[in-house]
Amino acid sequence: MWSILKREVKNYLKNPLFWLGIAIGVFMVFQNVSPYLNIHYLREGETIVNDYPETFRDGDAFEGYVPTEEGLRREMWEERIREVLISEFGMDNVGAQSVIDEMKGMDFMAACAHLEGYGFYSAYYEYVNTAYHKGTREEINSYIAEKLENKAFSYYFSRKFADFAGLFMGFFATVLLSVLFVQDTRRNTYELLHTKPVSSGKYLSGKVGGGFAVCLITLAVLNLIFFGICFISTRDRGFEVCLTDFLLASCLYILPNMLMIVSVYSLISLLFKSPLPAVPLLFLYIVYSNMGSRNAKGIYGYYGRPLAVMVRFPGGFFDTAPPPMVLLNQSFLILAALCIIFLSMQIWKRRRVY
Repeated sequence: MWSILKREVKNYLKNPLFWLGIAIGVFMVFQNVSPYLNIHYLREGETIVNDYPETFRDGDAFEGYVPTEEGLRREMWEERIREVLISEFGMDNVGAQSVIDEMKGMDFMAACAHLEGYGFYSAYYEYVNTAYHKGTREEINSYIAEKLENKAFSYYFSRKFADFAGLFMGFFATVLLSVLFVQDTRRNTYELLHTKPVSSGKYLSGKVGGGFAVCLITLAVLNLIFFGICFISTRDRGFEVCLTDFLLASCLYILPNMLMIVSVYSLISLLFKSPLPAVPLLFLYIVYSNMGSRNAKGIYGYYGRPLAVMVRFPGGFFDTAPPPMVLLNQSFLILAALCIIFLSMQIWKRRRVY
């Protein structure tokens, strides 16, 4: 087992394309997470200047946005409804105000249903767009301080890192591991391997362990690089940065996905005597895992999918949250991967030549 594992790891580490792939991954992940490194407390007289709208559904702290409090959000929403009623529905100020007055005392959903009676069907989306507003210096600093009171900066940054590093690792592992079983599934080599005194457990453990170890090395390199980038970029801002946050996020949200991908390669390779059919299958699997859906309220977003090999953290930097039941899903992924590896062992045994 160990000799097979070491051989696979050495073969990958000696390949320049492996290191080129890591370099591309570092660049891709950095392009996506670098804006969050600009988050800082605003100094006296400092402002964040941009041409974005005053309110925005996906505003973030580095852009100068803060969450809108519920009471202020209702006021902003009603003001926006008034503007639309006047500009698009041809009402005058008095008529638009009367519609606003009719909604007093109604909750948000009831108010939206009331507006539909006037033919106003986009009220819900207007409300969504008031989720964040451009904050003052005091609001932005207070918001950052509140979020960092009990959590380190790296707690939030590591989730964004896991989001984009997990996306990269999914595609990288699909391409990288496509050659893991190529040599062994060639006709002459495949038949020869089945005549050797090596058990299915040792063979599959070595191959799967080798592929998983390569993914682990890749992820370790990414963790160290982005921990260093985060530490250096924020050291003069008083933000706490912990390597354990990066490691924990990678272990929870990325490594189970890598185990699932390498186990699928083992099954397909032994079933079809070639790993190539697994490539399009895994790409479709990643697309399935990365698709959005609607929740019980009919709101579209990323809520995760059963046995998905991708964990995404959309939303603002300080408001990232894992999809519902993600830890349970990751546990099922590990269990499913182990079952697939066991099934692969049975296929290997059935084709053994004694």
